[in-house]
Amino acid sequence: MNRKAVGITITQHILKQQRENPQATGAFTTLLTELIVAAKVISREVNKAGLVDILGSTGEINIQDEQVQKLDVFANRVIIERMQHIGQLCCMGSEEVADLIEIPSQYPKGNYILLFDPLDGSSNIDVNVSIGTIFSIYKRKNEGNQSEVLLDEVLQPGIEQVAAGYFIYGSSTIMVYTTGNGTGVHGFTLYPSVGEFLLSHENIRIPEKGKIYSVNEGNYQYWDERTRALVDYFKEKDKSSGRPYTSRYVGSLVADFHRNLLKGGIFMYPADNKDPKKPHGKLRLMLEANPLAMVVKEAGGYASDGQGPILEIDPKELHQRIPLFIGSKQDVEFAEAFLSGKAP
Repeated sequence: MNRKAVGITITQHILKQQRENPQATGAFTTLLTELIVAAKVISREVNKAGLVDILGSTGEINIQDEQVQKLDVFANRVIIERMQHIGQLCCMGSEEVADLIEIPSQYPKGNYILLFDPLDGSSNIDVNVSIGTIFSIYKRKNEGNQSEVLLDEVLQPGIEQVAAGYFIYGSSTIMVYTTGNGTGVHGFTLYPSVGEFLLSHENIRIPEKGKIYSVNEGNYQYWDERTRALVDYFKEKDKSSGRPYTSRYVGSLVADFHRNLLKGGIFMYPADNKDPKKPHGKLRLMLEANPLAMVVKEAGGYASDGQGPILEIDPKELHQRIPLFIGSKQDVEFAEAFLSGKAP
């Protein structure tokens, strides 16, 4: 196989970015490289999920009051075990764990913070729907401090992320990530025969306006009047504004977001009154909304909580929930204006 056919590997791409940053020490490269190894392990298990006893629920309930799936537990363990020893992290945070995950004392510590949803959409595993891993990387403000990391140091607004992205495990396994600041959003597809992620989607740009809306309309009766009116608007026929939009909803955030990132459109998970424990919806600011908001912003899109930019929200809790409207810039800006009463 010649060089042109093989293409650029994710490792080459990361190293190239490292060389372009004179202050880079290689610590971030090490971190991302090890995270990629963890994703390869998870991808392998997802691909054979129907053949071994890792489908279904463990019978436990996680911090989100959701059934814990067997693959959730596996993915969470793989990421923690692979990342805790590399010497670049001061702590981690996972959707599956209530508190911050400390780095064991026998391992060296660094200045980076890794937050992740180990297996988004895992309830769809047994019906063969695409699922994924979402990750977010921050830098500790008080660098070089070897003391225990305080939650306040982790609760940074999304604008402070130094990198974010996701792995999607579907008909193929794809990694999409960005380091922000104009570096672009790039996608890499895992070639099983080579065992490497190769560049397949260079400099992804989301269309300014789409024709897809993605939302769980089963919650329609639990939304407020303005939210219901917004969804009705997308369904109305009006040739001049390109309506009706096409409805596409998988129920796996990574899958819905990835499709809209490539094709354009808006994903919505608004607040609802279905569950008094989740008045702001079910998606997590730090573990899902912020990383995807960074990706979509770098790709030319926008993410809002219905009132303003997701990336500017000052988080109060590690597992804080937030409404999410994310996708093509014009669609999300319209939704934001509509919900505030500034658009018809």
